[in-house]
Amino acid sequence: MYQWRKFEFFEEKYAAKCVVPDGEEDDDLATKKITCCSSGRGKVVTGFDDGNVCLFDRGLKFNYAFKPHASSVLFLQQLKQRNFLVTIGEDEQLSPQQSPLCLKVFDLDKMQPESSSMTSPDCVGILRIFTNQFPEAQITSFLVLEEVPPILLIAIGLDNGSIYCIKGDIARERISRFKLQVESHSDKTLSSINGLGFRVDGRSLQLFAVTPSSVSLFSLHDQPPRRQTLDQIGCDGHSVAMSDRSELMIGRPEAVYFYEVDGRGPCWAFEGEKKLLGWFRGYLLCVIADQRTRKHTFNIYDLKNRLIAHSASVKEVSHMLYEWGNIILIMSDKSALCIGEKDMESKLDMLFKKNLYTVAINLVQTQQADAAATAEVLRKYGDHLYSKQDYDEAMAQYIHTIGHLEPSYVIQKFLDAQRIYNLTNYLEKLHEKGLASKDHTTLLLNCYTKLKDVEKLNLFIKSDDSVGELKFDVETAIRVCRAANYHEHAMYVAKKAGRHEWYLKILLEDLDRYEEALEYISSLEASQAGMTIKEYGKILIEHKPMETIEILIRLCTEDGDKRGDSNGLYVSMLPSPVDFLSIFIHHPQSLMEFLEKYTNKIKDSPAQVEIHNTLLELYIANELNFPSMSQVNGGGDYLNGASAKAATLNAESNGTTAGKKGSKEEKDRLVRREKGLRLLKSAWPAEAEHPLYDVDLAIILCEMNAFKDGLLYLYEKMKLYKEVIACYMQAHDHEGLIACCKKLGDSVKGGDPTLWADLLKYFGELGEDCSKEVKEVLTYIERDDILPPIIVLQTLSRNPCLTLSVIKDYIARKLEQESKMIEEDRQAIEKYQEDTLAMRKEIQDLRTNARIFQLSKCTACTFTLDLPAVHFMCMHSFHLRCLGDNEKECPECAPEYRSVLEMKRNLEQNSKDQDRFFHQIKNSKDGFSVIAEYFGKGIISKTSNGSTSDLRAAASSSNSGF
Repeated sequence: MYQWRKFEFFEEKYAAKCVVPDGEEDDDLATKKITCCSSGRGKVVTGFDDGNVCLFDRGLKFNYAFKPHASSVLFLQQLKQRNFLVTIGEDEQLSPQQSPLCLKVFDLDKMQPESSSMTSPDCVGILRIFTNQFPEAQITSFLVLEEVPPILLIAIGLDNGSIYCIKGDIARERISRFKLQVESHSDKTLSSINGLGFRVDGRSLQLFAVTPSSVSLFSLHDQPPRRQTLDQIGCDGHSVAMSDRSELMIGRPEAVYFYEVDGRGPCWAFEGEKKLLGWFRGYLLCVIADQRTRKHTFNIYDLKNRLIAHSASVKEVSHMLYEWGNIILIMSDKSALCIGEKDMESKLDMLFKKNLYTVAINLVQTQQADAAATAEVLRKYGDHLYSKQDYDEAMAQYIHTIGHLEPSYVIQKFLDAQRIYNLTNYLEKLHEKGLASKDHTTLLLNCYTKLKDVEKLNLFIKSDDSVGELKFDVETAIRVCRAANYHEHAMYVAKKAGRHEWYLKILLEDLDRYEEALEYISSLEASQAGMTIKEYGKILIEHKPMETIEILIRLCTEDGDKRGDSNGLYVSMLPSPVDFLSIFIHHPQSLMEFLEKYTNKIKDSPAQVEIHNTLLELYIANELNFPSMSQVNGGGDYLNGASAKAATLNAESNGTTAGKKGSKEEKDRLVRREKGLRLLKSAWPAEAEHPLYDVDLAIILCEMNAFKDGLLYLYEKMKLYKEVIACYMQAHDHEGLIACCKKLGDSVKGGDPTLWADLLKYFGELGEDCSKEVKEVLTYIERDDILPPIIVLQTLSRNPCLTLSVIKDYIARKLEQESKMIEEDRQAIEKYQEDTLAMRKEIQDLRTNARIFQLSKCTACTFTLDLPAVHFMCMHSFHLRCLGDNEKECPECAPEYRSVLEMKRNLEQNSKDQDRFFHQIKNSKDGFSVIAEYFGKGIISKTSNGSTSDLRAAASSSNSGF
């Protein structure tokens, strides 16, 4: 053991005397011998050979004493879970057959006054140790195990090799006894039990027993307990203790042995007779007597670090205790020495002053110091090695501090020393532990590139093939590799990390490998491919338009094979072509091809309105530009004519080549407009109310680009017939104008007859001779009776180029028709007047003259009329019995009368229905006749004043309807 270093990791706290102070009642107590000691729950307890027990507080300050036994206290133990004290001592012998030894249990929390100067705790249990079944012998060892309260397991070792065990609640005398035998007595030699030790492992309970000739282990959970001999050599003294790992320790002159459940374990060769053994916070405590000088030395061993933490010469030690975080040595002269461990900082300072950094590192690791304290020791060791220019070993220490020491502290040191290899090693470890920042990644990659170490660069970049997540900042690594022209490494990182935008950026911007970029995009998932095309589509369209369009078609349609014709849900989940319009901003021709291919494959796209709008802009525009209203040329005939004139002048000045170019552009424009017209028609099915494009946008495009055919189609579909004829009027196309009115002005086919009135007005204001057209128009106006003759005359009178001969025949026919109508109305009036006079005469006759009823038969039953009978003014007569309950009206005339009343009520009800009144006026050729009919039926004249005023107000507001 002379190789072990000695340190002073412990220090003496204080010394004291374990005696009763002067002035106590028992003055002889200070001269008595301490027979046993124990500690726990903040107290030290000593037993004396006169039967007294003393309790001491922190600092070995005397608290109180009491006398549990009459003669001597042999053993005692302070329990930890409960404040109980268990003692074994000699009391007065009541009979020669009964042993004076007894076991007592005291509750130290309950005090009973015993005399004026001393108090005694309450004795909760007294037990005789020896009985007839358990014969008396000398007690050599004693140990108490606290099980679940209030159960105690007491083991008492005897000088005859027996162990008496008592288990149960002693206070309630609910106990059981059993005996364990270590050795037989066939050779008549005594083998005393010198040490005991309990080992608790879960539910397993075992008891170590040490004699001078053996080490045994009893398994108490077996019934009966099973004995196992661990060694054939024991120990003579009482140098037996248990470690915190439940190992049995035995001190012999040549070494200290450790025993586990399966036999002897390690041993430590410490020379000298072992008087006492102990275990404190991972340290082995040993009181050794020098065989030559007979001096006693107290050593504290750190077995893990192989050092002596404390060594001091002491007097003869009788007992060793542990309380208040200190080691307490009680000497034979009743003096006591308290030894405490120094704090970690003091121990480390001591080691640092001696430059014993390795010992300091081992110390903090074995004593389970926190990681920050360990890192601080490693840092100081690294600084020490760095000052000695041992950079490799210093870096090895700094690497162990990763996660606790700021990396910039280490990096700055090795940047100054220009130790790039060590710095590279540190940065690599930093990345392996996932603690590197972007700056660390940049620095490491710069180290690799400066060293031109492609192999290490490959290892750093590609070492995580099977691990999954990269241990460095991906974007930083890509950026540094790109800057150093390590494009393949940058692409590898981008691909593995799923940074598709970086991978394509390198392919397209650095390497110009467009085909490879397209292949890579094709291999991605739909969502990722869509995002990358949105970002880099402009470059791809510029260099590989056809291939890019094919990828877009596959992306937006999935080749059209995986969906049914009616599976709109699947189509709605695919990317929309509208999302990719921005990449075609400089390539409208490619955009047109892309959208055409898409619409050929997908007929029910959710974005078909937007797609059709875009195609219409491309088709209708005079010049093929990106479909934005601010970029489309157009604006009516004037701009169109100016553009054509400029094109003509340009062709004349630049020769034949420019003429061919202009001719090609014009041909392309015509082809696009044909496509546009087809799209306008095909996207507005006959049965659909609304088209699959924005009608307002389509009209604006047609007007801006002077696309007459499209404009006429849209107006006609929207039934804006007046706008249709306005187009013909603007073009002065009289033949087309009349043909259009024939088609759209026929009311039988759902047309608007008022178009002929607009046409007549147009010719009336034309200011040129159009007699032929006017005659044809008058034919249709006369046929459908659209306008009164006076309006026709007033309208045509504005054209000075028209003569009366144009409308002479029309006026003659209208006058003849009016004359016939007047004659018919006159005859009708005469007839109504005659009928009215007849009715009035009949009424007067009924009021003034008597009626003679001459009917002889009942009108209902045709039998002879007899009394009682009922006669009606309508000249019908009935038996009273034939009328039943209805005597007030004639059964024959009542239905006709009720129908007249019903008609009257309907007319009165209709007089309140203003909407119907104005609807009849609007749909009638002659609105005045409708009003006359209402007056003639007496509907209007009989309405209330409020209703009449409302009707008049409504009539004035709808004056245009008739």
